[in-house]
Amino acid sequence: MMSLNLPIIDITALQSDDINQWQDVIEAIDKACRDTGFFYVTGHGIPTEQFTNVQTMANTLFALPEATKQKINIQHSTNHRGWGQVSAEKLDPNGPSDYKETFDMALDLSPYHSQVARCGQLYGPNQYPNIDGFIQLMQQQYQLSMEVALRILKAMALALQLPIDFFSQHFSYPVSVLRLIHYPPQQENKNGAGAHTDYGCITLLYQDQVGGLQVQDRKGNWLDATPVENSFVVNIGDLMQRWTNDCYKSTSHRVTSPTSQTTRFSMPFFVEPNFDTEVSTVASCLADGELAQYKKVTAGDWILSRFADTYEYRNEATE
Repeated sequence: MMSLNLPIIDITALQSDDINQWQDVIEAIDKACRDTGFFYVTGHGIPTEQFTNVQTMANTLFALPEATKQKINIQHSTNHRGWGQVSAEKLDPNGPSDYKETFDMALDLSPYHSQVARCGQLYGPNQYPNIDGFIQLMQQQYQLSMEVALRILKAMALALQLPIDFFSQHFSYPVSVLRLIHYPPQQENKNGAGAHTDYGCITLLYQDQVGGLQVQDRKGNWLDATPVENSFVVNIGDLMQRWTNDCYKSTSHRVTSPTSQTTRFSMPFFVEPNFDTEVSTVASCLADGELAQYKKVTAGDWILSRFADTYEYRNEATE
């Protein structure tokens, strides 16, 4: 398997108040979004120690007895939060179930919050394990990841000749999800996570050094996205592809399971805006006389339609 030569972009400059300092980063991100839809970012400002602590906490969670984890099973949640057992997901509808264990969290809102009344399938309380320090650490990770994501979205807006807050203004009550993933080793079937595109604007992925992420290039070849220490892998999601009329492509990717007696840990942060955000093609992505390829859609409707394709238990619940 060949490795994919993805650009590594140092985004330190995006922390400067002087937008003139951003220009090189904006151009590098724009090129990566148009060429592959995948790139690494360093200089994101989250210390290694934070990732180490989260990984240790994730190990503690996934090592809990099955009966304990079942108490926070995602299938008990109306708003898709909590622990997902191995094979709960099937990202490639034509392939086998994914061989991974997950934990999903997002904005932790009271069931009585007004946003929950507006869209209870995407907003509401998290289900947390009873582990000392878990909630605080994970909420910190969510906030830190969001800060990085919003900086990248501002750079992308400027790259597309849009106002700097064109994307970032839609994150007062985002439906963004932080997920912990544990991939156990497999000897036979290598399907850790089936081929798929992500649903939202962008995804920030932290991965350990085990490897297994593969990205499909424009010719349909699968290439290894080798881990780069203390980086995020960033990829374009479906909503951004729709917004930009395919200028920024949502790229298919998958994960192969580790085969030696080791496990793989990864932590994607799915950057998804407020549920009622309207997504329609931006003018700067249309040539003169060119028509938009996608109809206007709200972020929430799009995400819920994708959930229905991926999670059998959600279909059973609605049938």
